[in-house]
Amino acid sequence: MECPECQSTHIRKNGKKKGKQNHICVDCGRQFIDHYSQLGYSNAFKRECLKMYVNGMGFRAIERVKGVHHTTVITWVKQVGALLPDAYEPEEMPQVGELDELQTFVGAKNKVWLWTAVDHFQPGILAWTIGDRSAETFKPLWAIVSLWRCFFYVTDGWKVYPIFVPDGDQIVSKTYMTRVEGENTRLRHYLARLHRKTLCYSKSVEMLEHSIRLLIHYLKFWDVPIPRPS
Repeated sequence: MECPECQSTHIRKNGKKKGKQNHICVDCGRQFIDHYSQLGYSNAFKRECLKMYVNGMGFRAIERVKGVHHTTVITWVKQVGALLPDAYEPEEMPQVGELDELQTFVGAKNKVWLWTAVDHFQPGILAWTIGDRSAETFKPLWAIVSLWRCFFYVTDGWKVYPIFVPDGDQIVSKTYMTRVEGENTRLRHYLARLHRKTLCYSKSVEMLEHSIRLLIHYLKFWDVPIPRPS
């Protein structure tokens, strides 16, 4: 028997771990088990856990049901979210765009807003951004949306929109914001951390962003990518 760290053969038994014989290397102090069981989870298992997450279950709920540690599921969400885009190319350039803001919380009840943009005539969120409710946060989203060159942009009455939307191109009306409000409602329905009254709050903006990317991808393709070790 050799130490997996230094390849020394000066090995001694050192008790048991979970019913398996544990060993220790006298030379380097590395502890190890002679025969490790196969480590890791199958792709099917990872996909199932991530689908549970984007269908309203929190990390600890998944842990209780599937027996996988919640931090492992968090890692998978981060690995996938880091690879997904913040915007998708529309199949056809929208003629009427809708813009809205969804309020949520991060950390100790710090308010943040998720700004979303959709095509009035097609399902799905095409672009989004997260931050405060200022023009500075909306600016990168408008950089994407302005390329659509819509005939009109339908918004609520928030004061930031007229700063960017050209005169005559903005329609301020909740009545015609059915698409974007419906998409925002879907986000709240599917993702536990966006529920209005929940304990599954986001502890960081980064984790919220990864979660949004994963959910929007799921709602677009009805599948989740397989996380790959970084």
